[in-house]
Amino acid sequence: MIASRKDSMDRFAELKTFCTVAAAGGFSAAARQLGVATSSVTRVIDALEERLGVALLNRSTRSVTLTEAGRGYQEDALRILEQLEAADDAVTERAGEVKGVLRVAAPPTFAALYIAPMLPDLRVRHPQLTLDLCLSNTVINLADESIDVAIRMGSVDPEARLVARRLAAHQRVLCASPAYLKRHGTPRTPQELADHDCLQFSFTENRRSWRLRRKDDPDAAVEEVPIRGVVQADNADVLRQAAVAGLGVAMLAHWLVHADLRAGRLLRVMEDYAVNPGPMDVAMHAVYQENRRGSQKIRAFVDLLAEHLGRAGIPEA
Repeated sequence: MIASRKDSMDRFAELKTFCTVAAAGGFSAAARQLGVATSSVTRVIDALEERLGVALLNRSTRSVTLTEAGRGYQEDALRILEQLEAADDAVTERAGEVKGVLRVAAPPTFAALYIAPMLPDLRVRHPQLTLDLCLSNTVINLADESIDVAIRMGSVDPEARLVARRLAAHQRVLCASPAYLKRHGTPRTPQELADHDCLQFSFTENRRSWRLRRKDDPDAAVEEVPIRGVVQADNADVLRQAAVAGLGVAMLAHWLVHADLRAGRLLRVMEDYAVNPGPMDVAMHAVYQENRRGSQKIRAFVDLLAEHLGRAGIPEA
């Protein structure tokens, strides 16, 4: 028996709702993402489990997790939804239009500095494209969160099987305000940083050290330097503002502070040292799943973002 159009639409809605609940880990969080009432989400999942005759989710007062059957069903459901999205993209591309919803994941500070200013231009060029921004400093799974494209700093894990387009350099620098350096002097060696107030990004392991290596010596060892300071935050822009205010030396991404450096609000220090050398120094990338390689809306967004980064003076190398 051939399913009716309404039945097919209901099935796709079920799959989307189920995958959203599984990724969000709860009905309320999924409802917020879907823009519907929590009771509506609950009814959809109840009906789905009743129709299938199997429990897909373990429910408790604190969390929702997948059952063994649910994990297998989620894999198949995500694959079906990805194929549907790819089919939509293919039709749109043949029509020569850029439209639909594009879910983008990006770090909040980066989005505020570079994605938000390009939104008016994106609206003018592609008026039928709807942008859904998911802002977080954590690396999320694109398939689980139904993300079309993500902005990531550093190297891309080859095991993730993602397409990565290099957008710009991701180099960290040490910097401080002219007023701070006038009061406390300019550090010139890693050891001298111990005498300075250092503005530290909060890490889960609470590491209070910076790693530096001389640039002019390829065989130089990485020096781990203990640091101290009165300001610690999990937001890079807060540290940037603290540095501009003269509260200490900061280690920040060049793309975050380049405007302050150009304006003289901040000055680079110890430029002959590479700062925290490692996989994060590789580049800034736009990443997306392999099956979205031909997506016109992804290409339109990434092309425009690269254009705006270039206008802002963010180097590609």
